[in-house]
Amino acid sequence: MSAQPTAAPPATPPLAEGPLTRLRVLELGHFIAGPFCTRLMADLGADVIKVEAPGRGDPVRGWGEMQGGRSSIWWSVHGRNKRSITLNMKSARAKALLLDLVRECDVLVENYRPGQLERWGLDHDALQRARPGLVLVRISGYGQSGPYADRSAFGVIGEAIGGIRRLTAFPDGVTDLPPARTGVSLGDSVAALYGAFGALAAILDQRARQTPELRVVDVALTESVLSLMEGCLPEYGLLGKVREPTGSTLPTNAPSNAYRCKDGEWVLIAANSTPLFVALATLMDRPALARDPRFAENPDRVRHAEALDAIIGEWTGGLTVDDAVERLNAVNIPATKIYSVADIANDRQFLARGMIREVEDPAFGTVLHPAPLPMFSGGVASGGIRWPGPEVGAHNAEVYGGLLGLSQTMMEQLAAEGVI
Repeated sequence: MSAQPTAAPPATPPLAEGPLTRLRVLELGHFIAGPFCTRLMADLGADVIKVEAPGRGDPVRGWGEMQGGRSSIWWSVHGRNKRSITLNMKSARAKALLLDLVRECDVLVENYRPGQLERWGLDHDALQRARPGLVLVRISGYGQSGPYADRSAFGVIGEAIGGIRRLTAFPDGVTDLPPARTGVSLGDSVAALYGAFGALAAILDQRARQTPELRVVDVALTESVLSLMEGCLPEYGLLGKVREPTGSTLPTNAPSNAYRCKDGEWVLIAANSTPLFVALATLMDRPALARDPRFAENPDRVRHAEALDAIIGEWTGGLTVDDAVERLNAVNIPATKIYSVADIANDRQFLARGMIREVEDPAFGTVLHPAPLPMFSGGVASGGIRWPGPEVGAHNAEVYGGLLGLSQTMMEQLAAEGVI
């Protein structure tokens, strides 16, 4: 439910000093890409005001594991460091209020289908008049132009069209199962990173040129994923070669694969340079492998990868995963157990660098959060986790009353009319 406008403003902690402390961002986002984009900036100190529909708010509040019938546990992280206000964008009074908010912000992030802002009356000219020099980040499935622009899409569609979903499969003949997805919304997350990066690039360019022109950062899920595809496109353009799925291996180097250990866990070994392979052969007590013509150099090992993987798998099959990793690390061969989230939460490296944070959430108690990234040195504050994902409309009074200066009577009237 929306916060009642008669309630006292919540005690929002002061903004942490971070590299984006002086930046204010307005979010018209839902689900993943837009909200993740703004969370990245909020983590570094930006004042992010998230606009949600009155009532249930962002649909992602109902995603994932729930506890006690409240918001999803994921929301604790997904909505952290943001101020949540409610605004019914279908209301006739919404446009004026939204433009009042735009006047107070440096960046507006939205991830609706192209044309939705315009249907609300928030076109280029209206935004430019309200806030000269505004940076508008628009994240959509296919971008703001082109023959597919009006199609609906989620991150998984971007992953499929961008090419990565095809490569997360096994080679033909291994299984009839469809290509597996990554298990998280990779397409949304990559697009969000480009959105945040693009917003900051646009601000730097504006300052360098001293221009008040509105800048649009146009981010497509499909194009964001395509940008990850390494050499696939140039290989096709020059050689006509279509990169095909290779399962857990890479087609360009060997050995680089996951190998089963005797305790059922998987160890990933990347001994794909000749010195590393010599070290691995010695570690396995089979130094002659390094002199075998089938495995002498990387191209040879790639051609005979199946035979080589069988030999390595026989060795790891006699060890526990912890024993295998310890031996491999002792001779500086890149290797690791394939982690579960439980492994991540208890990993010494993550803990030593403060990557796993305990955050008190009023809805759930103590919740584990990943730390804000990136980390900074040289006296630059890195931002932090100021508060977990708030209730829907928790900051209505603070933003409408404090930032926009609306009276208590006006806020009560807007609430009664269903505007906020």
